[in-house]
Amino acid sequence: MGCVLGKCCTCNRYTASSESDMAQFCDASPCGSRGKHILTGRSLECVRVPSHNYYMEYSLLTQRGYYPDSPDKGNQDSVCVSTKIRGNPNIHFFGVFDGHGQYGSECSNFVKERVVQILCKDSALSQDPVRAYNAAFFTTNDELHKSKIDDSLSGTTAITVLVVGNMLYVANVGDSRAVIAVKDGNRIIAKDMSNDQTPFRKDECERVKLAGATVMTIDQIEGHKDPGIQIWGDEESQGNDPPRLWLPNSFYPGTAFTRSVGDSTAEKIGVTAVPEISVLQLTQNHLFFVVASDGVFEFLTSQAIVDMAARYTDPRDACAAIAGESYKLWLRHENRTDDITIIIVHIKGISDADAVATAGLNGVHSRHRIIERGTSERSAFAGSSEAFRSIRSDFSDASISQHHVGLMHRSTAIVVPSPSQHRPLEVEVG
Repeated sequence: MGCVLGKCCTCNRYTASSESDMAQFCDASPCGSRGKHILTGRSLECVRVPSHNYYMEYSLLTQRGYYPDSPDKGNQDSVCVSTKIRGNPNIHFFGVFDGHGQYGSECSNFVKERVVQILCKDSALSQDPVRAYNAAFFTTNDELHKSKIDDSLSGTTAITVLVVGNMLYVANVGDSRAVIAVKDGNRIIAKDMSNDQTPFRKDECERVKLAGATVMTIDQIEGHKDPGIQIWGDEESQGNDPPRLWLPNSFYPGTAFTRSVGDSTAEKIGVTAVPEISVLQLTQNHLFFVVASDGVFEFLTSQAIVDMAARYTDPRDACAAIAGESYKLWLRHENRTDDITIIIVHIKGISDADAVATAGLNGVHSRHRIIERGTSERSAFAGSSEAFRSIRSDFSDASISQHHVGLMHRSTAIVVPSPSQHRPLEVEVG
């Protein structure tokens, strides 16, 4: 991501899930098959959350992009699942990191490792997850600047979900996305748990302008359009030439996002590693959530992805189907694809009654108070009935103690797209 010039269309080919789809999804047996998946080569993973008496089934997939002009370009996406953070069976982490620039792969791997390691060392994680999240991103960004990795024109976005009991803490830096599937009668509705941070957002655009950024499209930079026009459409209508950030009187860095980790040059004009953190309390109406890089969402809406995922009781099948469809749509609209990374987590057995009755057990505190630091709280999704808030807060120091964490390692599997595409998908899975 970052160098992509177009979100030129949005495909919504998948209709809302039917009642039979809902029944098939809800009737899935606990923890599913333990064999290796034929396409991804993965076993179905399962982790329990004893404080609220439910469990999660999950799988992931990361696909290297197809770049005909750079056939040796590696996958710049990184993915991490870390369960039982700090040895606590009620705290789990899911994250996707989308690198960009010459050293994007190094940046995404560095950030993936350090964010989780820092969270694992924070003794106050369960008491104040928002503070811990902010501290982890602040420290990681600072360490990346000081590392041997040249992050002057490279960096990574990050979309992460921290599960603490029956609460989801979603930290977003950039334009990847987290989406949750909500049961609504006989329908399954997609609810975004993050808000893409790009110049298309008026608040983000004004913020970076105040920091000194020049915001213009490529056509405006090249003189094909009036640079004085500072009103753009949305990403679907204007995605082929999105507004970008430039140093004054310069032709770089040209980022199409307003937040990232790294990107020390763009940091001078307002690009920041401060995450937007959303908080969601799980109920029995929440079926699963998806964490994915923007390569997945380029030609598929959040609802289309949820509709596809809801057709499969096994998240491995859903990951393979969505990655394959994303890959096909990229090649249909462009002569290349972006890197494609997705995590799907099914939520099983949660009860609203159990969630209230067992709050506070096993180290998970029932009082989740969000402390604002320097800015005011705002609602992220007006009109939603979900217990959902979006928080903007400044960083504070974290209390650190040593703790070991195991991170995901990559292996290779093959996913074959439709017969119309003759290039096989070379999938790297965690």
